[in-house]
Amino acid sequence: MKNLNKCLAVIALAVIVTSCKDEKQEMAKQKVDNFKMYVDSVSEVTAEKTSENWEAVEARYATTKMEAQEAIEQLENKMEMDSVIVKADNKYEEYKANVMLKKDAMVRDNFRNSFFTEKVNDDMKFEWVNKDNIADVYENFVNTAEKNKDSYSRENWDEIKLMYEALDTRKNTVEKEGLSSKNNIKIAGLKIKFATMYRINRASAKSNENVEAKE
Repeated sequence: MKNLNKCLAVIALAVIVTSCKDEKQEMAKQKVDNFKMYVDSVSEVTAEKTSENWEAVEARYATTKMEAQEAIEQLENKMEMDSVIVKADNKYEEYKANVMLKKDAMVRDNFRNSFFTEKVNDDMKFEWVNKDNIADVYENFVNTAEKNKDSYSRENWDEIKLMYEALDTRKNTVEKEGLSSKNNIKIAGLKIKFATMYRINRASAKSNENVEAKE
């Protein structure tokens, strides 16, 4: 009878152990599936749309990944599920790289467009600028730079200089279309104002960045 009881106890213990293992296995599978499904669902959304709420996407990604990793740590054999996490992680990182490119492009485009009343294309040909509006375009450009000059970084000033030079190139074309002497004189004054402002403020931005880097 004692032997029978011992045998039953061993069987019961084995059942409990097996049951615990099955529960851990099932829990881990669920967490890993949740992580994979989240990555799959996010990857189907356009990078432009996701970039608007990227902080929330990153937070959810970190949480679901951590839950999956913690769940499989409880398993004796975690190789298969670990492989699923790695594949999903690689997919996410590839998607993230694309989102970051789109996000940087959006920030750059918004910055460029803030200097003009029309959208700035990547080629920066400014084909909408003509002999009648070019003086106003220069004035708006210089006034915008002056208004926000204290907030610009050295990289911002480099981008501003790039746009300024592209606008100058457009001016060379517009001059052949009959630019009035009045507008030409106005633009010349704005160019002098910008050149001084650019030289002083870019140097100041660079100096501030160097101080911050040392600190």
